[in-house]
Amino acid sequence: MSNDEIFAAAYREHYWAVSRYVARRLDGRADDVEEVVAEVFTVAWRRRADLPAAALPWLYGVARNCLANAVRGHGRRRRLLDRLGNDDTAHGRHIAAGPEADTPGGWVHEALARLSAADQEVLRLTAWEQLGVDEVAVALGCGSRAASMRLHRARRRLRAEIDRMRPEPPKAEHSCMTAPKEHGHG
Repeated sequence: MSNDEIFAAAYREHYWAVSRYVARRLDGRADDVEEVVAEVFTVAWRRRADLPAAALPWLYGVARNCLANAVRGHGRRRRLLDRLGNDDTAHGRHIAAGPEADTPGGWVHEALARLSAADQEVLRLTAWEQLGVDEVAVALGCGSRAASMRLHRARRRLRAEIDRMRPEPPKAEHSCMTAPKEHGHG
């Protein structure tokens, strides 16, 4: 099979997986998603001779880099708009979400958002993309042992965040919770 055919097969097989990967990280900004996915496959086309047999983890690694570029570009545009005073809040288009806007499981996303970008990514690769440690290693560009350690530490930090966010159960008064003792008279 030629490099062109290998690329075409990888594109057909993995386009939607890469699209979902990017969409989850861009939080539904559809125009940006299409742009990043196009960039991922442009890079893959240019490097089609390097495309491994198990292409998906490699494509996720390319997508990570493309996302980083897109996020930096978005930040630059945002800062420019802020300097120009041409942002949505200045024009009354800011909408505050009410309590009913909470999504089920939103606390998990909130805990995840409190972690470093590196921790978020390793957790997302295993949970969202359902990659094994060896595939995570390919996507992150590191060895399997390093990927395993990153995953372990990220899970531990996520658990700590969840524990910090969890409200304390109400503490019962000892005197109210004990049943009166019956004294037998005999």
